[in-house]
Amino acid sequence: MTTTPPRQQLGPAPNARKHLPSALRGILCLADLEPAARRVLPRPIFGYLQGGVEDNVTLQANVAAFRRWLFRTNVLVDVSTREQGRELLGQRYRAPFGIAPMGLCAMFAFDGDVAIARAAEAAGIPYILSGASLTRMERVAQAAPTCAWFQAYIPGEPAHIESLLERVRQAGFQTLVVTVDTATLANRENNVRVGFSTPLRPSLRLAWDGVLRPRWLLGTLGRTLVKHGMPHFENAGSGRGVPIISSNVVRQFGLRDHLSWEHLALIRRQWSGKLVVKGIISSSDVMRAEQAGADGVILSNHGGRQLDGTAPPLLVLPDAVKAKGRMALMLDSGIRRGTDVLKALAQGADHVFVGRPMAYAAAVGGEQGVAHAITLLRDEIHRDMALLGVRSLDDLCEEHLIAATP
Repeated sequence: MTTTPPRQQLGPAPNARKHLPSALRGILCLADLEPAARRVLPRPIFGYLQGGVEDNVTLQANVAAFRRWLFRTNVLVDVSTREQGRELLGQRYRAPFGIAPMGLCAMFAFDGDVAIARAAEAAGIPYILSGASLTRMERVAQAAPTCAWFQAYIPGEPAHIESLLERVRQAGFQTLVVTVDTATLANRENNVRVGFSTPLRPSLRLAWDGVLRPRWLLGTLGRTLVKHGMPHFENAGSGRGVPIISSNVVRQFGLRDHLSWEHLALIRRQWSGKLVVKGIISSSDVMRAEQAGADGVILSNHGGRQLDGTAPPLLVLPDAVKAKGRMALMLDSGIRRGTDVLKALAQGADHVFVGRPMAYAAAVGGEQGVAHAITLLRDEIHRDMALLGVRSLDDLCEEHLIAATP
């Protein structure tokens, strides 16, 4: 007598996602978050978050770069125990990815910066608070005391640099990220087309966009105004910046076109914590950052939001590995899957950072949405490691990759 083996169930059990809010149950991967956020956010806010610059050449190239590589797998490897924890800048994190800095998160979700920080802290991954955020850095540092880093848009005046660094130090941040690819404002035509500006200018169009998204109008903007008042740019300097909605004020950008390697040397002398330089895209600049005393660099083209046509970080990663010296080498821009993370690590990256999908997640589900996005990516990495045949991320190398045929 033969016995029919039980049918193997593929995929999650039918009730496996019932613990999630209804808004998150259909989110199966990071790509699902963008259309979900579009349904929540007003057109100008969503357009600012989603868009790149000019023809979006770099924005599209960032994602496409990961598809230029395919995997060589190893089979019959005991992968029953797999570890994706990662040491970075002297601290152990529970996953090889973190959350990139993004401005205006408090406009995507109520207390968006704090929600993202709390989710990152609970997950044990680094979160970089943007200098263009609308939440005081001190609140965010309290929400993520072990995992929060601060990203600064450094002003060109030495006196202002010193006062900003002192505030970051007093807030309790141990890692400072200096963004260096914003010498001038980019040509963000998409912002004009969707009616976005900083500050936002009150208009009938803006009011109508809000009315069309009542969940955002009441749950994010309305709740923010009641609890915190009008959001301001809180972290551009030692004091408070301009409000996010105003008919007459102008946002100042602090002579960023004056910044030079001498300013970075000044920062290194004044900042005793970990120093990371973000926005580098050439191996020669990686080498200069190492010579200037940086502890790490983040290869980045600002998510395709600065110079259109800039190379994706993944494509310059191999040369950067040769030039990094003792520094930690990280990258952002275009990561959407666990396989993307593994491809970057296999080519020598020490860590990666994810941007827009985490902001979309906050818009869709607040802190729980971000936690769900982190879980999705971490689960993909765990599964992909087994299929690739590696027990530890340290086992990854270029031998696991092969260039795709054009």
